[in-house]
Amino acid sequence: MADSVMQYQAADGGWPKNTDLGVRPPSAESRAAAGADVTWSTIDNNGTTMPMQFLALVTHATGEARYRASFLRGFDYLLAAQYPNGGWPQFFPLRPGYYTHVTFNDNAMVNVLTVLRDAATGSAPYSFVDEARRTKARAAVSRGIDIILKTQVKQDGKLTAWCAQHDEKTLAPAWARAYEPPSLSGSESVGIVRFLMEIERPAPAIVAAIEGAAGWLRSVAIPGLRLETFTGADGRSDRRVVPDPAAGLLWARFYELGTNRPIFLGRDSVVRPALSEIEYERRNGYAYYGQWPASLLDTDFPRWREKHSR
Repeated sequence: MADSVMQYQAADGGWPKNTDLGVRPPSAESRAAAGADVTWSTIDNNGTTMPMQFLALVTHATGEARYRASFLRGFDYLLAAQYPNGGWPQFFPLRPGYYTHVTFNDNAMVNVLTVLRDAATGSAPYSFVDEARRTKARAAVSRGIDIILKTQVKQDGKLTAWCAQHDEKTLAPAWARAYEPPSLSGSESVGIVRFLMEIERPAPAIVAAIEGAAGWLRSVAIPGLRLETFTGADGRSDRRVVPDPAAGLLWARFYELGTNRPIFLGRDSVVRPALSEIEYERRNGYAYYGQWPASLLDTDFPRWREKHSR
């Protein structure tokens, strides 16, 4: 499987997304595409970071030089892809469009920071990473944390959350796909907070960022609604929210900047107030509601706060 994963690695050191890397080796055609297509390598949808984590485990277990070399090529790719301001684009080499934004979407940047942070320690399974790369990784993580703090949105002077993507130059919340507007994220913000909470000795600015985001997430929780799948009159499976006083809290994927109102967009990019008002395909093909912050707020944040209040 590791040999198969390696064969999907592009010449620049990265890997593609949405590809089963381990079932069978790629064809000659797909290997050629990986070498020629500059849009191949990405950190989106666990691209690059997941194969690197796997190869680190295999390297640690076997000591095989070829797996180490493949991992380190990926490592160097991640370092090269970082913007000077500390962010990472979704694709590198850069691909025109929203892909150049600093990408928190689907935990892309948090995944990168996690790999680099863990490798920088030199602990298993990353003990084979040389000190020069560890030093570079520590600096990259520091810059990454800095841009996380800079992109956290303030409303009425209070720290809130993050957009799924921020403009790589202005750092303002930015559009991605037609149904992914500049907004505050009830999903991606959770991954960012979890990453910040793992910092052993957080600076006051990091503590403030965590406290602000947790407070905002708690304030925008939606009670009394349950997301369910049902069979519509046309016989198709569909999604809807229904009143349910006993339901657990829900969060929206997108909250309107300034108002914190849950918003829903289909492929026409029109902002609507309800899930039922967007088209069937998006309503059933995208996570507009979820319980992403539930365990964070109920368990992890209180433990973190207790630890750092001592």
